[in-house]
Amino acid sequence: MSRFWSPIVHSLTPYVPGEQPKLANLIKLNTNESPYGPSPAALAAIRAAADDTLRLYPDPASDRLRAAIAQAHGVGMEHVFIGNGSDEVLAHTFQALLQHDAPLLTPDITYSFYPVYCGLYGIAHQPVPLDGAMRVDVEAYLRPCGGIVLPNPNAPTGIALGLDEIATLLRAHPERVVVIDEAYVDFGADSAIPLVREYPNLLVVRTLSKSHGLAGLRVGYAIGQPDLIEALNRVKDSFNSYPLDRLAQAGAEAAIADREWLARTTGKIIETRSGLVSSLKNLGFEVLPSQANFVFARHPDRDAAALAAALRERSIIVRHFRTPRIAEWLRITVGTDEECRSLAEALKAILNRNAD
Repeated sequence: MSRFWSPIVHSLTPYVPGEQPKLANLIKLNTNESPYGPSPAALAAIRAAADDTLRLYPDPASDRLRAAIAQAHGVGMEHVFIGNGSDEVLAHTFQALLQHDAPLLTPDITYSFYPVYCGLYGIAHQPVPLDGAMRVDVEAYLRPCGGIVLPNPNAPTGIALGLDEIATLLRAHPERVVVIDEAYVDFGADSAIPLVREYPNLLVVRTLSKSHGLAGLRVGYAIGQPDLIEALNRVKDSFNSYPLDRLAQAGAEAAIADREWLARTTGKIIETRSGLVSSLKNLGFEVLPSQANFVFARHPDRDAAALAAALRERSIIVRHFRTPRIAEWLRITVGTDEECRSLAEALKAILNRNAD
């Protein structure tokens, strides 16, 4: 606390990011990063951009990158907004499109940055409970609101909605913005981007941090009708006109263009995920059906926090949330085949030790 803080700072409860430990020989399965790194074309583009033009400001509109994204998704450039990671895109979205006189609806178990943004921008927030199977209950969102934000697939559960369910929400709230956060959509779910042309109240937010292996570059974007994009640009240009540097723009453009690499690496992660789920179930874990690059699992006879601590002793880091309803679950990033085998072997040893 400080007497120099503004009133809003006193009231904030900041987001707590996943741990980035500096440990040797670590198997890091806690923050849903790609185990394979970015496209070689992206790395080459970043190296090529690291020249004396760095003395110049970057393109504030990221036109080349916006054009690449527009081409990849079959939309016009006027439908694309670029930000410094999807977190910044979401932050601008909350301020530009979700400040209304009715509460914003989000799942009660979801990305924990959403209520933080609500606190930062003074937005009334109403969590909507997941159902007993940890799924988003679409019927529960058919009520008056100031907008809806849903990750699809949801995090940390990994469970996805179908496009028909998303369309139901869009039709039910034609005067409110529905934000679909697709950070993990490339790992098996259906993107809502094709619905943008039909529904002017839909904004789809995406990131290059997960499936493109560029978490360290910080590039996110949104796709929606031009009036929604204009609102985001008005907020951006009142906050930071140059959100993406030259290296980020060059690397992201090359990554978006390398669709063969994206398909190959996401396919491999999906394959590894299937094996990881089988291994966990063989060890007695309940595992939710995931369409993300992580799984959400719990053991009926073991404390999740204790399991996470025991794994850490073996230099394996997974994510444990000490929050209601999910305190007995672990979120485990899908790593390489070797990393997932090591995880399964460690869990087997831990369970056998505790059983003795």
